[in-house]
Amino acid sequence: MTGKFDYEQFYSRISVPFRKHPAFIRALNLLNRCLTGTVYVVYPLFLMWLIWKRDSRWIRAAAVPAVFFVLLSAVRKKIDRPRPYETWNLSPLIKKDTRGHSMPSRHIFSSAVISMAFLSVCVPMGIFFLIWTCLLAVIRVLGGVHYPSDVACGLLAGILSGLLMFV
Repeated sequence: MTGKFDYEQFYSRISVPFRKHPAFIRALNLLNRCLTGTVYVVYPLFLMWLIWKRDSRWIRAAAVPAVFFVLLSAVRKKIDRPRPYETWNLSPLIKKDTRGHSMPSRHIFSSAVISMAFLSVCVPMGIFFLIWTCLLAVIRVLGGVHYPSDVACGLLAGILSGLLMFV
């Protein structure tokens, strides 16, 4: 044993149940689109609701995710980590042709920081969407478009930056 982790072998093991059942691949792709899309639809509605209620928390709930999204994007561009399908001989279950910019996952960061915005106003909604974000993180790894460390960093960055909405 060389001590080097073989991601290709790891990915093969976690993706084999999906490859045996094409319907599972379709479901994984559908879940990826639905989970991502739902957050991006509910969030603007949430901000509009806060504005309509004249709740000044809308400013932080809009500004914190926006500012940190820009900062995270700059960091991600600087890191420019290749995606698993670029580095290893694997065929991702989620079709994507993006090169680099894998670390940290911007999908997971965005979902996590938006979840924190929800949490700052409505705890049950925030917890629900944090769980939603964790499910999306698993899907992004199973789909082969991110490494586990990419989604873990995105989740942590989203939660930590989202804490500013509580001060």
